[in-house]
Amino acid sequence: MPPPVDIVKVAIEWPGAFPKLMEIDQKKPLSAIIKEVCDGWSLANHEYFALQHADSSNFYITEKNRNEIKNGTILRLTTSPAQNAQQLHERIQSSSMDAKLEALKDLASLSRDVTFAQEFINLDGISLLTQMVESGTERYQKLQKIMKPCFGDMLSFTLTAFVELMDHGIVSWDTFSVAFIKKIASFVNKSAIDISILQRSLAILESMVLNSHDLYQKVAQEITIGQLIPHLQGTDQEIQTYTIAVINALFLKAPDERRQEMANILAQKQLRSIILTHVIRAQRAINNEMAHQLYVLQVLTFNLLEDRMMTKMDPQDQAQRDIIFELRRIAFDAESEPNNSSGSMEKRKSMYTRDYKKLGFINHVNPAMDFTQTPPGMLALDNMLYFAKHHQDAYIRIVLENSSREDKHECPFGRSSIELTKMLCEILKVGELPSETCNDFHPMFFTHDRSFEEFFCICIQLLNKTWKEMRATSEDFNKVIQVVREQVMRALTTKPSSLDQFKSKLQNLSYTEILKIRQSERMNQEDFQSRPILELKEKIQPEILELIKQQRLNRLVEGTCFRKLNARRRQDKFWYCRLSPNHKVLHYGDLEESPQGEVPHDSLQDKLPVADIKAVVTGKDCPHMKEKGALKQNKEVLELAFSILYDSNCQLNFIAPDKHEYCIWTDGLNALLGKDMMSDLTRNDLDTLLSMEIKLRLLDLENIQIPDAPPPIPKEPSNYDFVYDCN
Repeated sequence: MPPPVDIVKVAIEWPGAFPKLMEIDQKKPLSAIIKEVCDGWSLANHEYFALQHADSSNFYITEKNRNEIKNGTILRLTTSPAQNAQQLHERIQSSSMDAKLEALKDLASLSRDVTFAQEFINLDGISLLTQMVESGTERYQKLQKIMKPCFGDMLSFTLTAFVELMDHGIVSWDTFSVAFIKKIASFVNKSAIDISILQRSLAILESMVLNSHDLYQKVAQEITIGQLIPHLQGTDQEIQTYTIAVINALFLKAPDERRQEMANILAQKQLRSIILTHVIRAQRAINNEMAHQLYVLQVLTFNLLEDRMMTKMDPQDQAQRDIIFELRRIAFDAESEPNNSSGSMEKRKSMYTRDYKKLGFINHVNPAMDFTQTPPGMLALDNMLYFAKHHQDAYIRIVLENSSREDKHECPFGRSSIELTKMLCEILKVGELPSETCNDFHPMFFTHDRSFEEFFCICIQLLNKTWKEMRATSEDFNKVIQVVREQVMRALTTKPSSLDQFKSKLQNLSYTEILKIRQSERMNQEDFQSRPILELKEKIQPEILELIKQQRLNRLVEGTCFRKLNARRRQDKFWYCRLSPNHKVLHYGDLEESPQGEVPHDSLQDKLPVADIKAVVTGKDCPHMKEKGALKQNKEVLELAFSILYDSNCQLNFIAPDKHEYCIWTDGLNALLGKDMMSDLTRNDLDTLLSMEIKLRLLDLENIQIPDAPPPIPKEPSNYDFVYDCN
């Protein structure tokens, strides 16, 4: 007979005593269970004690999280969070340097637990730590030369505890003084400082900027880009990551009118070339967090274009009209201007109209009207002027080449530039906030100060080349744009390291090559619509679905490492989940770092029987996606979230590392529950495998026309005299 659901068998440790095996009744109050444990070891004052996990987390057991206790869990009887917080509060104020250091070390470790953190914060512990940072560091300045390692460790543990306590979101960031900010900023501004102190200081500054508008202004006054740049020129990738994170935070929270000014300062300080040299082209792999921060910087830089992208041209603005005149002048400078004689104004207007037509504007009389659509607005005109000035030969060649063609075969430069700019803004998602989970940065955009404009220049030449290869006419304009989009997207997926490499990738993606790729993809996804083929598909489909189901379950048996996302992304914690080979139990547990390869079942401390699973929910229906906070509301995180609901009000929450793993797990879990696998990945796999299987079965029928309907059955013969009787 199975044990009652509410009874959990655990082991409980107490220093100096043999561990005790006992059954915990989850219906009983936690205080009653602790009293029972204390009575067993003859310990008085049970209210001063608590239970905590005996693993590396050391988290306290509370009424809120007690349902996470599983059979076989090892617990430890220890002093209560309130007692522990009180003792540490006193110990960190000790006059003994050694005692103080040991207390701060314990505090840094315990502060990760929200139960302890709440008790320590209730004792005004945050204020005590900030005072120690503000004044305590100065008190020990004289001792620093003698006891430098001790001083560095003490400050490092103090800042670590502060960061961990603030991470729980219990205390508002708005409560900190200017003196504290100045002190943290001074650690960042020092040329020689302990790595761990610098790391924590940068993390604190980033959180301050992101969580408080008032603190952003104070931090911006204390920290300059020039003071952050030296940290990027070192060799420690973690420090570089934190530094770029602070720059991104300052960039993100800056008022609109300050962002362009800040971008100019970044350009003056050569931030781009420093990142390219010391980060992107350094002789080491770029980790996920660095890739994310580079992606954020890339997005924020391109978002500076949003203002111009959403600005309509004012046809009455002479300065803006002069840009169009300049485009005309550069292209047709060789042609003589009419004399200022009578009637010259009419001739001039006629000549301008003719030239604007050659430049490919839709509105020949007043080209300014072409730039009244947003997006791309004035950004398209900016790109055209940049191309005309910095790639003058290519610009003149494109304009003159097209003006000498027949009207219907000319590639309209003006219209093409406007549509291309709009397309590039869509590809690079100009104007959208950076995703919390994306790592998709492109090294080539860090190789040039005007990378978007150079990107445009390469693509407008590609468009002209593709137009000629397609022998396109004005009616084919949208088809050409679609082909160019495909060429650009395919080249970007290869992550070229420079703009020249991007250009060479495009050279290999000619229109002919795109046609070959499309043809190949069409053949691979060919959909036979005749009735016999459809009937064959129906017959084969259950067999293919069973194959996909087995593949999904096999992947669940291998397991996946998941991230626990919190407000500060770099302090991600990992956990691993995998299905037992007999498909009856899910094993899961926390990890210190991302594993290399599979994690054995026996190292995962928690279990969930598949029979206990009630449902699998995704997206906004997940309990952890209903919590408040910017991170939880992020669209991409929502698309990767799913939860397993089991027992009463219990759940196991997941955020998949990518869309592929999300589909694998939701499919696998649904298969375990006997439900249909509904993911996009299943549909794609089903289409691919069905297509392959049908092609294999039809190999013998190559070049034979399969009729839509079966051939008619012939009429019965008038007599059967032709039948030969063997008897």
